[in-house]
Amino acid sequence: MFCNQCEQVAKGGGCHKIGTCGKKPDVAALQDLLIHSLKGLSLYAVQGRNAGITDKEVDRFTVDALFSTLTNVNFDAERFFTLINNSVKLREKLKTRINQSGIKTAIKHETAEFIPEKTVEGMVKQGMTAGITANEVDADISSLQQTTLYGLKGVAAYAYHAQILGHTDESIYAYTHEALSSMLSTDLSLEDWLAITLKCGEINLKVMELLDAANTGKYGHPVPTEVPLGVRKGKAILVSGHDLYDLEDVLKQTEGKEIQVYTHGEMLPTHGYPELKKYPHFYGHYGTAWQNQHREFAAFPGAVVMTTNCLQKPHESYKENVFTCGVVGWPGIAHIRNRDYTPAINRALELPGFTEDVAGDTVMTGFARNAVMGVADKVIDAVKSGSIRHFFLVAGCDGAKPGRNYYTEFVEKVPDDCIVLTLACGKFRFFDKKLGDIGGIPRLLDIGQCNDAYSAIQIALALSKAFNVEVNQLPLSMVLSWYEQKAVAILLSLLHLGIKDIRLGPTLPSFLTPNVLDLLVKNYDIKPITTPDEDLAAILQKHPVEA
Repeated sequence: MFCNQCEQVAKGGGCHKIGTCGKKPDVAALQDLLIHSLKGLSLYAVQGRNAGITDKEVDRFTVDALFSTLTNVNFDAERFFTLINNSVKLREKLKTRINQSGIKTAIKHETAEFIPEKTVEGMVKQGMTAGITANEVDADISSLQQTTLYGLKGVAAYAYHAQILGHTDESIYAYTHEALSSMLSTDLSLEDWLAITLKCGEINLKVMELLDAANTGKYGHPVPTEVPLGVRKGKAILVSGHDLYDLEDVLKQTEGKEIQVYTHGEMLPTHGYPELKKYPHFYGHYGTAWQNQHREFAAFPGAVVMTTNCLQKPHESYKENVFTCGVVGWPGIAHIRNRDYTPAINRALELPGFTEDVAGDTVMTGFARNAVMGVADKVIDAVKSGSIRHFFLVAGCDGAKPGRNYYTEFVEKVPDDCIVLTLACGKFRFFDKKLGDIGGIPRLLDIGQCNDAYSAIQIALALSKAFNVEVNQLPLSMVLSWYEQKAVAILLSLLHLGIKDIRLGPTLPSFLTPNVLDLLVKNYDIKPITTPDEDLAAILQKHPVEA
């Protein structure tokens, strides 16, 4: 086993015996084998697309399968056994279609003819030789290939959410297959791979735009919303993950059942969507970020629905209360099928729920681009008058490794004349801080989930247009935390846009070689975080735009 796709890799730049996330060697091997089979499928998808032949089932499957290999999504070996077999079946089906069109499928590569073993154990053995360390290419090229693959997994996550709401784009699937099949090429240069890697950022920006349109089109644009952190007496369901469609199904199917629905983790921003807010039993937010779920799920007296990634090994004390759906899986944990949440609802009715109302604090969410740009004139005037000196985007994924308290301390030390924008689960380091406001503008603005980086980008672009300067000249600094592959995709989108001077932590990706890292430093001035005091001092030398 070797896995280095997340920030919490073990010593030596990768996990070798078991994943820090809990992924076992057999599942790691099966994930590697699934990627191997997807590369073979992609060879035919590219050939077919070049001849005008596309297959929607292949496109959607590729996205779903890629997403299933993202950190903390699926740990079920049997599910990967099925995915690998389906990958090969779709490859052969597409190959037949291409042949029947009169085009010869003369593709000479092992992945194009790969036949999986008939047992999980057999596939595990095959997968042990199919990992990223099997690539016999230059180390720097391998580094960019890995960066692209991990970015693709982030793209797949967002494309998955968009496509279940009926929003797709052919260019996303085309790039995904082109990038996967390119990983089999031996004649692409470092410059070629740099272009492919940055293209991933361009495609991810398009995917986030697509998902934004899907979410806002169905549920309305988020509005500033005060969310209770206390609890209401009664039966309860906790919805974690990211998917709005899953949450809507839970809300619809629990209507009239006297069950209160709470959000956990990155579901917090869903309270700002008008079409979800309208459910009276959609009460509040419970808990914090994904890495605290062992403690928080154990204390929750109801059912828990995991909609997407961020699942950890469920403890015995609460595993019967957990239900997965979509691409999420853990062996022995009940899985929701056909969007029927009856099993989770019945479990919630069996459990005690909360025995009394408990008042708690509240937090604000819903400051997506429409909400922020609705007060753009006030923001611009505040910057020009000097009331707002600087904006900090302190955002990204949270995690359990030491060093992440940096982000809490950073936000606490941000001067009173500065605004903090935040998104993704990294905000749970400071989401309940009372920072006050500047002329009625809250100093802490929760833009939303990780995919709502699109909103943050649109806010930055609108401000740059208003001040008639480039984004890099704005009084805006990005201080990012990363954990998994969606963060890689978002970082690539920022690089595609030419955004510079990004501070990244807690550590830099282990899959970046010194040469590739040096290239990013020279071209984009990416730098690792140091200490909050040092970084704030350096950043605030950058002055606000002149009136």
